[in-house]
Amino acid sequence: MERPHALLAWSGGKDAAWALHALRERGDVDVVGLLTTITEGHERASMQGIRVDVLQAQAAAAGLPLLESRIPQNCDNTGYEAAFAATLDEARNRWPGIAHIAFGDLLLADIRAWREALCARLGWTPLFPLFGRDTSALAREMLAGGLRAALCCVDTGQLDAGFAGRDFDATLLDDLPAGVDACGENGEFHTCVAAGPMFTAPIALRRGETLLRDDRFVYTDYVLSELR
Repeated sequence: MERPHALLAWSGGKDAAWALHALRERGDVDVVGLLTTITEGHERASMQGIRVDVLQAQAAAAGLPLLESRIPQNCDNTGYEAAFAATLDEARNRWPGIAHIAFGDLLLADIRAWREALCARLGWTPLFPLFGRDTSALAREMLAGGLRAALCCVDTGQLDAGFAGRDFDATLLDDLPAGVDACGENGEFHTCVAAGPMFTAPIALRRGETLLRDDRFVYTDYVLSELR
């Protein structure tokens, strides 16, 4: 029998990337597309701040189309949900009968409950292939599996700004202060993925400038390398 089609919520970060790998390994659904939320004007992923062209390169490396759910700057939750619903409708026009969407959430029960309620209202079934995993063990598993990523955003209310732009590697995990989740699941940091078993080939990225925004969040820009 044909496996059910599924979308994957795609941020450009390690958890979404590893969720794709886990779903492919599991094999009970066929991931046919990635859905990402883009802030218009900035032309970047709304949370991670990853450039659209980098997201598109990631999707190409994963062999999947990228569906863009576009929201205005300073968008409220109502606007976000409306854009999300419209993009899901677009997916159903493209893949009739599709009803599953996966998320890379790891351990926050309130976020999972919110996603479940939203999907229920829209007639979709959410999947959480990584939820409940020990995040310290999961971080090491990602690295052992060949994932390469770097920190593209740091919340300085939870983690020192000096971590921005660092590679997500064993040294970084060893350096994280006590109380900081190894996968940044409490929002301590976000990552930009360049390689891993979910990609057919690595993406060549060049580190750009690092900026402080809103007096709290330090973003490190990653740009597609001309040498790739």
